[in-house]
Amino acid sequence: MARKGILTSGLGTKPDRPKAHLMPRGAVGALQSSLSKLQENAVQDIDPNMVDDAGLEDRLGIDSTAQNQLKESLKIYGQQVPVLLRPHSTQAGRYEIVYGRRRLMALRDLGMPVKAMVRQLDDHALVMAQGQENTARQDLSFIEKASFAAQLQEAEYDRQTIAAALSIDLPMVSRMLKAGTAFGLSFLREIGSAPGIGRERWLALAKLFEDDIAKSRALEAVTRPDFSALNSDQRFDAVFAQAQGKTTKPKPPAPRSLQARDGTDLAEMKRTGKGLSLTFAAQGADGFDHWVEQHADALIADLHDRWQQDQRED
Repeated sequence: MARKGILTSGLGTKPDRPKAHLMPRGAVGALQSSLSKLQENAVQDIDPNMVDDAGLEDRLGIDSTAQNQLKESLKIYGQQVPVLLRPHSTQAGRYEIVYGRRRLMALRDLGMPVKAMVRQLDDHALVMAQGQENTARQDLSFIEKASFAAQLQEAEYDRQTIAAALSIDLPMVSRMLKAGTAFGLSFLREIGSAPGIGRERWLALAKLFEDDIAKSRALEAVTRPDFSALNSDQRFDAVFAQAQGKTTKPKPPAPRSLQARDGTDLAEMKRTGKGLSLTFAAQGADGFDHWVEQHADALIADLHDRWQQDQRED
């Protein structure tokens, strides 16, 4: 099957000239063009429950901490940057997301309308817009971009189109595809975005995956009971070590600092194979640790009530 490219194949043929009476001319044509552009750039409030997924998967999991921070920001300051939608390809009155998935998810959780621009885009224009938006974002990791390139190739877009969508040159497309096509999406979702892992280490893991025994060892790593307790970079390290045949136990995840709104450190939270622990340092706590100790029963009960409410809403 022919690859989908940026250009159509009608070169060398002379297009039929449209009939004059069908073409808007002068002030009328200019007005229609201006109205069309205004409509495309107008920001609308849309019910997020009327928006479905579309395009390719550009994020390998959602960081719950970052997502909660986004929700808090949207709750306090509102949505400052609109998302891009297109009319649903098969269901009238519904929409499909082009980019802005995290914002859409957060606004849906908050029960707030999503501010969006709505444009008529075919599938090719959708993935081009999604890819170029991804390139402008600094938080996508190498493997997320490589996976996106691999999905474009799987959808039968040619390499020139992939390069244009990601704003990279053809040699970089080849390197990204070498990494992106080596791993299945389900496996990459288990590891996550691995923001601290660059191209060379992913290519080294891809090389290891060429050996069926090493690949089998790597896939076993994601089934370990302590695997989910690791952060994304540590999950990559665990898989890489096991693919190499190393049996060293990965380092436990570093404690996470919990802070007051003014940035003061209040406590440390640590996830282990046994569960979740909170440590309130006596030094510098100014008595906050004693207050938490006195009110622990009520605080835990309130948190449990909030958790149950979230579960019902989900």
